[in-house]
Amino acid sequence: MSVKAYIMINVKSGTEDEVCAKVLKFSEVEEAAAIYGEFDLILKVKAKDMNHLDKLIVDKLRGIPDILLTATMLIAKEYR
Repeated sequence: MSVKAYIMINVKSGTEDEVCAKVLKFSEVEEAAAIYGEFDLILKVKAKDMNHLDKLIVDKLRGIPDILLTATMLIAKEYR
């Protein structure tokens, strides 16, 4: 069963566009947006399971030097 989540990200100032371009290359990332407030970016992601989500966050996202902090919110239920 797949896992969907929103991931909020803080980046080095001025790198928002560059980081968005990088993360959009990951197949798990469905959407990316720059936002105002406590975080700089928000991603909507879909992973095949929790292990896959963990690898996305730990290996791929945190491997980008301009990403300073991530906060992940698992989607419990979607409404359309």
